[in-house]
Order: sequence, then C-alpha cells, then structure tokens
Amino acid sequence: MIYTTEYVSEVGVLTLASDGERLVGLWIKGQKYHGGGLLASAEERADLPLFSVVKDWLSRYFAGGKPEVSELPLAPMGSGFRQAVWAILCSIPYGETCTYGDIARALTSSKGTPMSAQAVGGAVGHNPISIIIPCHRVMGTGGSLTGYAGGIDKKMRLLAHEGVDLPRVIVPVKGTAL
Repeated sequence: MIYTTEYVSEVGVLTLASDGERLVGLWIKGQKYHGGGLLASAEERADLPLFSVVKDWLSRYFAGGKPEVSELPLAPMGSGFRQAVWAILCSIPYGETCTYGDIARALTSSKGTPMSAQAVGGAVGHNPISIIIPCHRVMGTGGSLTGYAGGIDKKMRLLAHEGVDLPRVIVPVKGTAL
C-alpha cells in the first residue's frame, strides 16, 4: 500500500508518498511525471510517522539548514541505471552543481560502459524524490539551466536558496539580435 500526504513549501505544494516505512516519492504539484501510476490507489495518511520525519527534514532545508539525504529512508523505484544516477545525485553537495556530462563520465568510469549525457538526463528527469534527491543541482553544459520536471522557475529558486550563483539569463527583445 502507498500512503500520501502534502507539505506546503516555498516552491509549492509537495506530495509525499511512502510504502509505510520508506519515502518512495516527493513531487512538486504540477511537475512532469507527478507520481506516475504510483498514486492511483494511494491512501491519504498524514499521521504516518515517516511523514513527520520527512516534513521535519524539509522544514530544516527550507529554513537554510543542510540536512543530509542519508537521514531519510529512501526507496525510489526505477531501473538499475536510474538507481545509479540517483545515487550520484545524492552525492552532490548542498550549494554545488554538476553537469549531465559529469554524471555520464562518472558512470562510464565506474561501469566501464560508455554512458551518454542524454540517457543521464532521462534518469534525472524521472527522479521520483525531488529536492531530497537533488536533481535540481544538475546543469547543462557550461552551467546552463536545462529542464527540470518541477519547472525551471522552481529549479532556479532551489539553487538560489542553496546560494548557487545562477547564470544571467538574457531574453532578446523582439526585433533585435543578440
């Protein structure tokens, strides 16, 4: 059985999902892949002890603390490849970023099989435990702000919250060339 509750955060309403003992999902309301089929038969259960622990973690994070991913029992569901990518995401320190290419190179080095940044991007995009498994810390080549399932605006807010200097975004005025 899957249980859910909500948490109101600075980046919007978060849906938390648990198997009763471990966190299996955390999605920002409106994000792509919001729960997949996992939430179809879920039961709302705000009193689950794990949810209190996760909400405390999130409250500390949004208050400027740096809680460790390892404090929480996580059980994201995905293929071996996705699990390997998510494990690397958990190792990206608070306030730091890396690129999809960095992750692909790390996987290539550890597995001995060439990995592409595009494949890594797919795994990062399907991260079922947003914020806690910090997929927002992954950038495109040269530090570009590429896709985020929760929306680029949320990615920018999370990175700014962690003190990451964001690249200046230049929006061309209609009729002008850059």
